[in-house]
Amino acid sequence: MQELIQYFTNISDEARGIFLISGLTFFLFIESGVPLFRMEYSKIKHAFINITFTIITLIVNLFGAYLILAAVNYNESHGTGLLNLTELPLWLYVLGGLIFMDLIGAWLIHWIQHNVKWLWKFHLIHHTDPNVDVTSGLRHHPGENIFRLLFTTLAVFVTGASFGLVMLYQTISVFFAHFSHANIKMPLAVDKAFSYIFVTPHFHKIHHHYIQPHTDSNYGNIFSIWDHVFRTATSVKKMDDLVYGIDTHMKPEEHSSIKNLLMIPFQAYRPPVGSKFSVQ
Repeated sequence: MQELIQYFTNISDEARGIFLISGLTFFLFIESGVPLFRMEYSKIKHAFINITFTIITLIVNLFGAYLILAAVNYNESHGTGLLNLTELPLWLYVLGGLIFMDLIGAWLIHWIQHNVKWLWKFHLIHHTDPNVDVTSGLRHHPGENIFRLLFTTLAVFVTGASFGLVMLYQTISVFFAHFSHANIKMPLAVDKAFSYIFVTPHFHKIHHHYIQPHTDSNYGNIFSIWDHVFRTATSVKKMDDLVYGIDTHMKPEEHSSIKNLLMIPFQAYRPPVGSKFSVQ
């Protein structure tokens, strides 16, 4: 375990890039063999749109790394953070760090984005995808990336996680972004069993159903336990009933134009069916 943390403490940008590309390639291959849905769309065009947002995300994260490093250095200098309150076995330090960073840096900001209208307008880009596959996992507006980085930094402050643990968390997080969005069919019994602890493909796909109330559920990133704890988990009887996208942006010119996707947060708000937000 110590060797693992040490490896991620010194991980290079090239190695992180390899993890990202390898995950995409692996799940693209699996999608072609055991797809959940047979979707009629241009996979290349779809991938181009989503990978463009992925590249933007990587650029934003380069600057965000300085914030995370500052939080790590502060905790190390002052001995602050939950993980530093007492001496913990290394396995518990790693597991506790991953679980609570996932709560603050992923679940909490995701829940807030669904409950604060102006933040929802940035997050909306992720939900406009009508063909959810492995490339959809990093389809996020640059503005949303900034919010997520701020909460990741907050998670580091609160937990007191070391730099190596943060890098391990982010690598696992990217893997689950690929895994949970990948258009793969898992045996229902297996998916359901794992979904009590981890975010599985079927568990997360419900979150991408085009209308409420499913859109506002299953917020988890790595661990689904927070959805069960806070009672935001939901399920469907048949996965075939799911329709991807968001009912306010079902036209191709709205969900397949990079320019329009970037402008959505600044356009007039259109409430989806069952929305808790007013038009104003």
